[in-house]
Amino acid sequence: MKQARHLTVSGKVQGVGFRYFAQMTAADHGVSGWVKNLDNGTVAVHAEGSPAELDAFMADLKKGNHFAKVHHIEEERVPPESLTSFRIKY
Repeated sequence: MKQARHLTVSGKVQGVGFRYFAQMTAADHGVSGWVKNLDNGTVAVHAEGSPAELDAFMADLKKGNHFAKVHHIEEERVPPESLTSFRIKY
């Protein structure tokens, strides 16, 4: 069953390729949704997939890419929007 989670990622996550990393990681795990930089320096992520896909996606997001440093991920379970791809919002 498809689930959805809204994530707020804090740390050194802007200006370091984190959105592109999230997009590639989502593709690796079969997760759909979107990612967007927020004005307060955090990154918002809406992710949809199976519980196992979402758990694996979040585990990789916590590691970040070589340039990012993730301090915290706030998670909220939300209704799925039936998205079919993962995109970067500007």
